Amino acid sequence: MHMKRSVVALGLIAGLPLFATAALVSAATSNTPAPSAAPPAKAARAAPQRRPAGMSGSARQYYAMTWGVDQLSAKLAESGRLVRFNYRVTDAAKAAPLNSKASSPLMIDEKAHVQLQVPTMEKVGPLRQSMTPENGKTYWMVFSNQGNYVKAGHRVSVVIGQVRIDGLIVQN
Repeated sequence: MHMKRSVVALGLIAGLPLFATAALVSAATSNTPAPSAAPPAKAARAAPQRRPAGMSGSARQYYAMTWGVDQLSAKLAESGRLVRFNYRVTDAAKAAPLNSKASSPLMIDEKAHVQLQVPTMEKVGPLRQSMTPENGKTYWMVFSNQGNYVKAGHRVSVVIGQVRIDGLIVQN
């Protein structure tokens, strides 16, 4: 028991990974030689998954402070033929340009080399919310993706008048 504590303490002081320390403890309590710590360390270094990083925390903070919005997202809808952009208003005065009826929003996908527009329905009008924003409410607009050019995982930007939101990763 005392031997286990000293080996664990020695392993922690030496900066050995926990699995190497556990191997030393088991070796110290048995009569078998300790396994080498190098093979487990190599096994623990699996190839990292390649996933888009998404928008950085500082970018999210910038949009919250400058334009009064957070919880920004872009998601595919309707079998990929529409892309829905959502945002939550934290400061209604700053977010007013996003809901301006005078602006024509665009979603830009640099990878696919396309600019998507908000479709206008004959009896409904543009598929977007354009009422006066209120703090704490979530708003949306839908972009037409005819031809399915924008796909899940693509990085897009949304431009609404003078507002430009970059770095959104399209979700399923």
